[in-house]
Amino acid sequence: MKVLAINGSPRLNGNTDELIKTVFTALEAEGIETECIQIGAKNIKGCIACYKCFENKDKKCAVKNDIANEVITKILEADGLILASPTYFTDITAELKALIDRLGLVAIANGGLLRHKVGAAVIAVRRGGGIHAFDTINHLFQISQMFIVGSTYWNLGFGRNKGEVLGDDEGLKNMTNLGQSMAFLLKKLDAKDI
Repeated sequence: MKVLAINGSPRLNGNTDELIKTVFTALEAEGIETECIQIGAKNIKGCIACYKCFENKDKKCAVKNDIANEVITKILEADGLILASPTYFTDITAELKALIDRLGLVAIANGGLLRHKVGAAVIAVRRGGGIHAFDTINHLFQISQMFIVGSTYWNLGFGRNKGEVLGDDEGLKNMTNLGQSMAFLLKKLDAKDI
């Protein structure tokens, strides 16, 4: 089993990355393979509403001049998906939103490609707006018929400057619990072979 995390932060080794690493530590302790792709500050465009994905039905976006299709392919190969972002003006980064719009439409156009995958949102936030960003990600999971993993609190970690999130003990414990819960659900689903 494998969980893929998509890091929407443009900041290398920043707070969002630290939160993902904490979730990964718990997943790996349960024998779950992990991989992280950072899309923040990468070339990824928003959906252009051409609806070619409904015509082509090839599990790809018709726009092929950026990283979206490479990332979509990796998402489809994974059993679980973590979408992670810092909070920018009470929402996720533009790069992650672009991916969500294109991934969501490709998945729907191809008969529900994300259905029954396990998903979790992870948000780094300085002070406010994190719940809205959290909801943005969960809306994709819900419309895609994914299983959303919860934890002991909302999946938020507080910190602004690099590494500050490591001082948020409650946030880190929540991320550890999130990884454990995600591993539990993945194993249950694997045992049922849904």
